[in-house]
Amino acid sequence: MITAKEVDVDLICYHCGQPCDEEVNFIDEKPFCCFGCKTVFEILHSNNLCDYYNLSDSPGARVDLSDAGKYHYLDEPEVRKKLLTFESETFSKAIFYIPSIHCISCIWLLENLHKLDAGIIRSDVNFPKKSVTIDFNSSQVKLSRIAALLDSVGYFPSISLEGEKVLQDQSQKALVIKLAVAGFCFGNVMLFSFPEYLGIDHSDENLLRVFSWLNWSLSVPVFFFSAFDYLKAAWKSFKQKQINIDVPIAAGLIALFFRSSYDIFTATGPGYLDSFTGLVFFLLIGRWFQGKTYESLAFDRDFKSYFPLAVHKKQEHDWKPTIIYELRKGDQVRIRNMEIIPADCVLNSEQAYIDYSFVTGESKPIKVKVGDRIFAGGRLIGQPIEVVIDKPTSQSHLTSLWNNEAFRKREESNYQKIIDRLARVFTWIVMGIASATAVYWQVVAPKEMWLVLTSVLMVACPCALALAAPFTYGSMLRTFGKNNFYLKNADVIERMAVIDSVVFDKTGTLTHTKKPSVLFHGELSTQEMGYVKALTSCSTHPLSNLVNHFIRQTSNYSIENFREFPGQGLEAKVNGRLLRVGSAVFVGFKGLLPAQASCVFVSFDNEVNGYFTIASSLRHNIGQMISRLGHKCVALLSGDNDSDKVAMAQLFGNKVILNFNQTPHDKLGFIRSLQQQGKKVMMLGDGLNDAGAMKQSNVGIAITDDTGTFTPACDGILQGDRLHQLDDFLALAKKSSSILKVAFSISFFYNAIALTFAVTGHLTPLTAAILMPISSVSVVGFSTLAVNYVSRHLSKNRPS
Repeated sequence: MITAKEVDVDLICYHCGQPCDEEVNFIDEKPFCCFGCKTVFEILHSNNLCDYYNLSDSPGARVDLSDAGKYHYLDEPEVRKKLLTFESETFSKAIFYIPSIHCISCIWLLENLHKLDAGIIRSDVNFPKKSVTIDFNSSQVKLSRIAALLDSVGYFPSISLEGEKVLQDQSQKALVIKLAVAGFCFGNVMLFSFPEYLGIDHSDENLLRVFSWLNWSLSVPVFFFSAFDYLKAAWKSFKQKQINIDVPIAAGLIALFFRSSYDIFTATGPGYLDSFTGLVFFLLIGRWFQGKTYESLAFDRDFKSYFPLAVHKKQEHDWKPTIIYELRKGDQVRIRNMEIIPADCVLNSEQAYIDYSFVTGESKPIKVKVGDRIFAGGRLIGQPIEVVIDKPTSQSHLTSLWNNEAFRKREESNYQKIIDRLARVFTWIVMGIASATAVYWQVVAPKEMWLVLTSVLMVACPCALALAAPFTYGSMLRTFGKNNFYLKNADVIERMAVIDSVVFDKTGTLTHTKKPSVLFHGELSTQEMGYVKALTSCSTHPLSNLVNHFIRQTSNYSIENFREFPGQGLEAKVNGRLLRVGSAVFVGFKGLLPAQASCVFVSFDNEVNGYFTIASSLRHNIGQMISRLGHKCVALLSGDNDSDKVAMAQLFGNKVILNFNQTPHDKLGFIRSLQQQGKKVMMLGDGLNDAGAMKQSNVGIAITDDTGTFTPACDGILQGDRLHQLDDFLALAKKSSSILKVAFSISFFYNAIALTFAVTGHLTPLTAAILMPISSVSVVGFSTLAVNYVSRHLSKNRPS
C-alpha cells in the first residue's frame, strides 16, 4: 500500500470511483481507495462476476463506515437482546432483513462478509425471506458495525424490534400499493384509449392527442413507481456484474415506455401505453402470487407441518408434556439429558452444561449458573434442570437450527444444481433471441418491432421453473408432515428417492414400547427402587423410560454427578450412593443373560442388585413392511444382546445381516462400509445411540414415540406408529422426483411454445404478461394436485 501523495497523478478508485485521498491499494494495476473496496472487488473477481466493470465507470459503492453512528443504538443491551438469537463471549448470531437481496451477485457478496471484517465468522443468505444470518465474534466486532458494513456495501438493513414478520408485512404492503396504482392506471388508460379502439379517423386528431397525453400522464407513475423494482434490480445486476432475469423484463418495459413516449411527443402515433400499463399490472400480479405461494408454503413448514417438539411443563404439582408453541413467558419447564432447549429461558437449577452445537456448530458444552440466560436450540448435557421461559421461540427458528451447516449432508441437491446452471445462461439466451428477433422485425415490419421485442422479453420468464422444485417437494413435505413424518428440508426427499439400502436399529425402533412386559428380578428396597426411578427419569432412552414408568412410587431424590454413556447406561450419586443402571458389562454382571428379553441391570456401590427384563413386542405391521421393502432391507444393528436373535431372524429372513452388541462406532463403520460399496443408505434408529450412523448415512431417520427428543444429526423424525408405512414414504419420494420432472417439462414447453408465438408476432405484450402468472399457477397447481393424488392412500392407512 502507498499513499496518494506518493503518486504524481490523481487516482480514482476502480470500484467506487471516489478519489484515493489517503491510501492506495493496487490489484493488477487497478487502484482502490481502501481495503473494503479492494476486498469487494476480490470477492466478485474470484467468482467471475466482474464483467460489469467494463460497462460503467465506478459502478460500486465505497465501503465507508464513517457513518456508523446511526446504528449505535443496536449496541444497547435491551436492543441486542431483541435482535440477537444467540449470544456468548465469543459467538453471537443475528438475522437482518434486507429487501434489496435480489440475485446471485447479492448472495455471493453477502456470504463473503467475513472477508470484509475479521470479526464476522460466516453469513448465510435466505433468499426467499430476503434475510441474512450473520455469526460473529462479539468481542471483535459490534452489531452496529455489522449493520453499517451492510449499509456501506449497498444492502441497507431494515431493522424492526418487533421482528422480521413486521418487515415482511411492510414489504408485502408496498407491493400491494404498487399493484393498486398499476391497476388504476391500466383501467383508465384502457378507458382513454377508446378513440383508437373505436377507429376514430384523423379528422378528430385533437381528441386523439388529448387522450394520448392523458394516457402518458397515467403511465408515468406506473413506470417510475410501480415498475421501479424491476428497473432498480436490473441496474443493480449491471452494477454487480451479473445479468439476472429482471434485465429482459426491465429492457422490455423501458423499450415500450420510451417508444410510446417518442410516438406521443412527436405526434407520430398513440404509442402502446395500454400494453405497457397492463404489462406492469400483470407482472406485479405474478410477483404477488409468487410471494403468497412462498409465504403459504413457509407458514405450513414453520408451524403445523413441522415436528411437534414437546417438553415437560409444570402444571400444578405435576410435569406434563406441552407442545412448544403453547409455551408462554413465565412457564416453568423441566429439561432432561440430551433434550433441546425449546425457548430462551432463565436457569432455575444450580448449574447446567449446555451444548450449543445446534446453534454454533461447535460441540463444547458451556457451563451456566442459576439465573443465567439459556438460548433456544441448546441441548442439555447431564442431569435434568428446571428453567423459566423468558422469550417464547418459533418453530421456524428451530427449523433453521436443524438446518445448521454443521449438520448438513455432503451431497448437493441435483435439482438445485440444474436450476443454478440454467439461471446463469437463461437470461443470456433470452437476450440473444430478443436481439435476433428485433433485427428481423426491424427489417420486415419496423412498426411491429417494439411490440414483438417486448413480447419476447416478457414471455420467456423462468418463474414457473423456479417454482416447480420448491412446490413439488414443499407439497410432499406438507403431506409427510400430516402423516407424522417430519423432514429437515426438501433435499431429504430427493435423497430418499434413490435409497437402495435400509438399516434398522431394534430397541425403540422396531419394538413397541407402549405396552411392554417389564419385570424386576433381584432385591431392591422401596427406597432403592425410588433411587432407580430418579436416575432413569434423567434419560430419554426408550429403556430408561420403560423402567421409569414401571416404578410406581413417587421419587424426589436429588441426583449428583449424573453421566450417561451412549449404548451402555446411566451413572449418578443418589443420597451418597453410587448407582448404575444399564447393560451387564456396564454394571459388571458376570452371569448368564436371560433369553428372549432386553435386560437393564442395577448396581449400588459396584454391587449388582438385580435386573429388569423388558419383553417389547414388535410394532404394528412391521413384518409386512419389511416384506414390501424386499432387497432394500439389508441389516439390523442392535446395541442389545442377541436374546432376540431367533425372533429377528424369523422377521427379516436369512438374507438380512443381523448384528448385535453393536457400539455406536460399530454402527457408523457398518454404514460407511455399505457406502463404500456404492450403496445409498437410510438408517433408522432412536437418535440417541445412532447419531453417528445417522449423520454418516445418506438419510438418517429418528423413530420416536416421545416428540421431545431427537438428534440434530437426523434428517427426519418418524412417529413410531407410522413406521409400517416406511415403504410408502420411500415410494412417494421417488414419485415426487417424477412429478418434478413433469413440472420442469411443463415449464420448458410453456417457454418454447410461448417464445414461438412471440417471435413470430402472434403474441402481444399484454397477453405475454397475463401468461406469466398463468404459467406459474399451472406449475404450482399441477405439482400440488399430483402430490395430493399420489399420496391419497396415506390418509386411508392412518393408525387407529
